[in-house]
Amino acid sequence: MRLTFYCLTLAIAAMSTAAHAADVQLYAAGSLRAALTDIGAAFAAKIGLHVAGKFGPSGVLEKEIAGGARADVFASANMEYPQALNRANKSGPVLRFARNKLCALVKPGLAVDSANLLDRMLDPAIKLGTSTPNSDPSGDYAFEVFRKADTIRPGARAILEKKALKLTGTTESAVPPAGRSVYGWHIAESRADIFLAYCTATAEARAQNPDQQVVQLPDAVAVGADYGLTVINGAPNAAQQFAEFILSPAGQNILTGYGFSSGQ
Repeated sequence: MRLTFYCLTLAIAAMSTAAHAADVQLYAAGSLRAALTDIGAAFAAKIGLHVAGKFGPSGVLEKEIAGGARADVFASANMEYPQALNRANKSGPVLRFARNKLCALVKPGLAVDSANLLDRMLDPAIKLGTSTPNSDPSGDYAFEVFRKADTIRPGARAILEKKALKLTGTTESAVPPAGRSVYGWHIAESRADIFLAYCTATAEARAQNPDQQVVQLPDAVAVGADYGLTVINGAPNAAQQFAEFILSPAGQNILTGYGFSSGQ
């Protein structure tokens, strides 16, 4: 009798856990991990609904959703991937909910500032890291920097695209130890001397590696990033509630606390 009661208790607990985990399934850009984890916790505390997050390169996640993966909300580091889902009638409207921009993370001891950053990036002896274009928007934004560089230094685009080491942004990319910034880790392991990444990510990397430098891109090659949010068709009402919470002052305050600019 006790064994039967124990088994029944376990079954009820498992059912409760499954339901709890399924309130909202979030797919989101890796650069949003910390901010949206905190937003999810605040949403759970206020609304009582749990958010389960999967984080990674936005292009990889978009392909998974388009292929039928169970997602309720998609938060991308660009507007294009959620818009592709919307055009395919797989999601609702796409709203910009945050902004970011690119910075350069630089190894200790390398003399780099905004004025000479392009020269350093073009130096054949400098290892230049980026994410992977057409998979991770961070890589697309980096290659946009290269395109802009060509307008002020003809020929720079071809040089930079050829030398760029695409170290992140795919399912095959090397994974850092748990808790380590991937960009700071690559710099620390000497796989890159300069890494173009989101300013929010370079700030996190420098917090973990205080001897690394963060350099702002000069205005002539500066690139901003718009982050897009969409609710997947067929998602529960809780998904729309969570999307609205991200866009609310409470959600926006958490995002700005992590260095993002408001998307409104």
